[in-house]
Amino acid sequence: MELNGLRVSRETQERLQHFAALFQKWAKTINLVAPSTLGDLWDRHIADSSQVFQIHPKPTTWIDLGSGGGFPGVITAIFLAEFQDGWVHLVESNHKKAAFLRTALRETHARGSVHSIRIEDAHAEIGGCGAISARALADLDGLMGYSAPWMLDKEDCRGFFHKGRDYLREIDKARGRWEFDLLEHGSAVEHESVVLEISNLRRLV
Repeated sequence: MELNGLRVSRETQERLQHFAALFQKWAKTINLVAPSTLGDLWDRHIADSSQVFQIHPKPTTWIDLGSGGGFPGVITAIFLAEFQDGWVHLVESNHKKAAFLRTALRETHARGSVHSIRIEDAHAEIGGCGAISARALADLDGLMGYSAPWMLDKEDCRGFFHKGRDYLREIDKARGRWEFDLLEHGSAVEHESVVLEISNLRRLV
C-alpha cells in the first residue's frame, strides 16, 4: 500500500484500515468531521494526515491539539507503532470525541493517549514535547498562541500545521505578533494546501 507516493508497511496498513472502519461506525452517531467529507475518508483525512509523520518521521513525543476525529494525531500514533517508540498526546476537550479517540488508539495498538482537557490547560499536564500538530483548529496566529508554552525558546520543538489556500494571509498576520522559522511543504493530497513547519518561535508583542 502507498500513501502520498510512499510505501506503507502491511502492519500499518492494517491498523489504518481498522481505524477507518471504527471511524465510519462512530461517525454515524458523533460528528467527527464535516459530513460532506465522510465519503472521501482516505484521501481527505487519512492520507492528508499521514503527511505530518511522513514529513517528520521521527519517534519523538508529539502533542496533537484539538484532535477531533483523530486527524492527524491518531494517524501519527499508528505510524509510531511500527517504531515501538515515540508517543502522541492527543488533546480533545469534547468527551464523546475523546471516547472515540481512546477506542481508536486501543484497538489499533497505536502509541498515544488522550487528554480530555482544554488546550490552555494541557501544558501543565503534559510537559515537554518534540513536535506539535493541529489540523482545522485555528488560524496560524492562534495556533502559535496555543503552542507557545511548548515552543517558546525551545529550538528543538517544531510545529506542523495543515493549512488551506489562504495560508499566505495567515502567515502575514502571524508575523505581526511572532518571529519564527518557516518551511512550506506542499500538500500531496490537496492542490494549493500546505503543511507549515514552524520552529524557533519567539513572541514579538
